[in-house]
Amino acid sequence: MTEQLKYKRILLKISGEALQGDQGHGINPETLVSFAKEIKNVHSLGVEIAIVVGGGNIFRGINSEELGVDRVTGDQMGMLATIINAVALQNALENIGVDTRVQTAIAMQKVAEPYIIRRTLRHLQKGRVVILGGGTGNPFFTTDTTAALRANEIGAEVLMKATMVDGIYDKDPKKHSDAVKYETLDYMEAISKKLKVMDLTAVSLCMENSVPILVFKLTGHDNIAKAVKGDIIGTLVNTK
Repeated sequence: MTEQLKYKRILLKISGEALQGDQGHGINPETLVSFAKEIKNVHSLGVEIAIVVGGGNIFRGINSEELGVDRVTGDQMGMLATIINAVALQNALENIGVDTRVQTAIAMQKVAEPYIIRRTLRHLQKGRVVILGGGTGNPFFTTDTTAALRANEIGAEVLMKATMVDGIYDKDPKKHSDAVKYETLDYMEAISKKLKVMDLTAVSLCMENSVPILVFKLTGHDNIAKAVKGDIIGTLVNTK
């Protein structure tokens, strides 16, 4: 590898909603394959990649009360949904020749390995992409918080949050044509302005341990590869 990389170990957060593409629910096969190809491209650069996947395309625990399901049970259902997405992403990656491991915070030995940090680090060192499902294994914690926790645990140089928009704006760009995009933000600025970068716990974890957060649009133009090379994309949340 001859290219200079800004980040050599990353934690990539992919929402469940991103996997549904434009179909509105479930997993869109074309979208899944597209994501897998982009991840393979980054992996081929020599980047160590751990991925946290959400489950909102299948079930969102936070909305469970609408169905008469209590929050704890709903969150458990949501954590199981993330494992479905993790296994789907593993299959897509291995179909194109990328060696992967799925690890889960909920014991599920016939489906995936248990999450054990030393084993995770060993897989990364051996060049395997590690996909982390099951959230933290506890209710009341989002997959954003899971991503921040895992990024800190594995010593990731950046937490990359792949979204459906190209960064962080002062207001919703889908609703407001005059929304202004931030190129950089301080952690406290993101919190005080309630910009919904990630939830408060996730941002605080990254701030306390100086892990930068890069929010960018996942689809198209090899954005993950651009980011690890140091190109300016999305919005970087860091200490100014």
